[in-house]
Amino acid sequence: MRWDIFCKVIDNFGDIAISWRLACQLAQRGARVRLWVDDPSALDWLAPQGCDGVAVIPWSDPVAVALAAAEAVPDVLIEAFGCDPAPELLARFAACGRRTWINLEYLSAEPYVERLHRLPSPVFRGPGEGLTKHFFYPGFTPATGGLLREDDLPARRAAFDRSAWLKDHGMAWQGEGLVSLFCYEPQALGRLLDQLAAAPTPHRLLVTAGRATAAVRAVWPSPNSQHGALSVSFLPMLSQHGYDELLWACDFNFVRGEDSVIRALWAGHAFAWQIYPQDDDVHHIKLEAFLDTLEAPPAWRTFHRAWNDADGEVLTWPDAATHDDWTGAAQQARARLLAQDDLATQLVRFVDALSDPAGPRRAAP
Repeated sequence: MRWDIFCKVIDNFGDIAISWRLACQLAQRGARVRLWVDDPSALDWLAPQGCDGVAVIPWSDPVAVALAAAEAVPDVLIEAFGCDPAPELLARFAACGRRTWINLEYLSAEPYVERLHRLPSPVFRGPGEGLTKHFFYPGFTPATGGLLREDDLPARRAAFDRSAWLKDHGMAWQGEGLVSLFCYEPQALGRLLDQLAAAPTPHRLLVTAGRATAAVRAVWPSPNSQHGALSVSFLPMLSQHGYDELLWACDFNFVRGEDSVIRALWAGHAFAWQIYPQDDDVHHIKLEAFLDTLEAPPAWRTFHRAWNDADGEVLTWPDAATHDDWTGAAQQARARLLAQDDLATQLVRFVDALSDPAGPRRAAP
């Protein structure tokens, strides 16, 4: 089958990261995939190896769009995160008879996801008139679309050698606690750095390139990489495989947005998620739903709230026993999620059912 995935890079690369992972996982299942993206430049470092079976179409290049549009119309169109595919392409898609249009939604643990997952939405006007769009929701329960997960991920994780990875990245590891930092600009960052610097045991903070590096340098402008018990290492841009390895190497991972929190779950270490800030603090509601899904211990909930500037909580770095408790909860959550089918598998199954006249027919409320 031919699949077209449409994506717009809004900010922070999460949209393109999710879309690329999905494209690759569909291709690995035998699909022919074209990823239409308005700015593909992030793939130069995000996925420099490319992927067999996936063609990238620069959506903003009229010549490339015209050439791609002249090829065969896809069987399935995926609109990632409501990005509004180009009208002329959508019209050609609609004119070719029965086709499947999927709107891939953002990740949430809120109850509405189970209610809206797979619901149809007939299109009565515009270039897609006559089609039916189906909403497909990632999620954490069997009643949702699941999470993106490569088939070979457990094997790659099991084969990972932390000491060799650190050596390859020029770090003379002496057994200190390793913490990765991928964040926006949390108000609690300064307090975190101070606590790690004053901790009774040494830690090394591995800071990702971009906003996290800028945020740390804004709090600690000194070029000195050693602050008390804390040493700081600033990393280059990492590929998706490289970021997985960073998460596997560290004892604690600070992550942000949608793609990295999923990867932190698969890593199975204690972590803290900085959810994407939204108006009126509605992201705090999403955070609480996520913590419920994790069955997070009380102290882990408090830490997450403090990291997300919620409820006036004060960030406190965990002691060893508390850290182990959080790691255990993360591994239990991972085990529950591994027992569910991954998102690409569920999506292919759903599309196959839609092409069957006796397939799913859920009516929107």
